[in-house]
Amino acid sequence: MDLGLKGKKALVTGASEGIGKAIAWALANEGCDVAICARRKGPLEEVANEIAKETKRDIIAIPADLTKAEDAQNFVDTAAKHFGRVDILVNNAGSAPGGLMETLTEEDWAQALQLKFMGYVRCIRYALPYMKKQGGGRVVNLIGNDGNKHSFWEIAPGAANAAGQNLTLSLAGQYGKDGITFVAINPGPVDTERWNGMIRNISKNWDIPYDEAERLAPNSIPLGRIARPDECATLVAMLASPLTYFVNGTMIEIDGGQQKPLMDVSRSKASSKKAAT
Repeated sequence: MDLGLKGKKALVTGASEGIGKAIAWALANEGCDVAICARRKGPLEEVANEIAKETKRDIIAIPADLTKAEDAQNFVDTAAKHFGRVDILVNNAGSAPGGLMETLTEEDWAQALQLKFMGYVRCIRYALPYMKKQGGGRVVNLIGNDGNKHSFWEIAPGAANAAGQNLTLSLAGQYGKDGITFVAINPGPVDTERWNGMIRNISKNWDIPYDEAERLAPNSIPLGRIARPDECATLVAMLASPLTYFVNGTMIEIDGGQQKPLMDVSRSKASSKKAAT
């Protein structure tokens, strides 16, 4: 199926690795020219060069720290000037620290909201004038299913994600008249660099070996495994397509049917194992 993306101009944040990198690849393979950003210049430029070489699309790397308004504005403005328009904005940058209420610091909460939520706000804020002027655009926000399920260990990510979900739905109602549409994608656990850190935290919090934590963690997912970055990227490409233009103000889960919080299930399994020994 032709998704109708050839020649579209897309911006993808947090694209030096993980889901963001996979999204940049997917959009370029569908014929988009793509501007990518991340904080680390070296890895970002390597990704841009790799994708450009393989896809023959125009891929530009623009280093940016999206906790800074001036960096977010420079990313959007530079991309818009280079491409002449902004058809698609994919907000993906950022993560929020997991932890318990008594262990999370002020800095942890600030990190959760500054990048995972406010980074999205900033990029949308600067992209909207271009989209309004050209008569439309598409915003795809990668958020996370912690925003709509409760977990005592994921309260900071959950708060940031819930804010992002509310933002997405609210703006869909406001800017539909301008031809600008919004959709949220809520992944569960995904096999990225961040996953290894999460497994280490599970191992530490529940005092079990890393290998055991890695085995237990997917038990919250009926399909028995976590998602791959390319699975998320495929969904983004589909939702960025003009073919799905009428999907507006919608949230779509990509979590294998996960019903319970990751840590709650892991803790339960780990406790059962300890009791048995």
